[in-house]
Amino acid sequence: MTGLELIRFILGCVFLGIGIITYAIEIIGVFKQKVALNRMHAAGMGDTLGLSSSLIGLMILSGLNLNTVKMIFIIVFLWFTSPVCTHLLAQLEVTTDEEFDSYCEDKTK
Repeated sequence: MTGLELIRFILGCVFLGIGIITYAIEIIGVFKQKVALNRMHAAGMGDTLGLSSSLIGLMILSGLNLNTVKMIFIIVFLWFTSPVCTHLLAQLEVTTDEEFDSYCEDKTK
């Protein structure tokens, strides 16, 4: 194993580790939050960062080949679709929850 391969391996493992840590924090945030909108925020942010860093780590470990191009397309696809899905779910929550106004009260007054 040459020096460049070792650096590539370590960098790939670091990105995979960041992805795993992000997923762990996301899971804790989803289960700790009480309001559905807060849960969706934790899940959406965690998915975006966790999936992106995990796939970047896999791209670094894989090298430059067709699989890397496929992973780039997966990242781009999920970066476009994840916010749209989260927005639609949040809009559904706002329109169907009768107690939504009590969650959004201004408690500083």
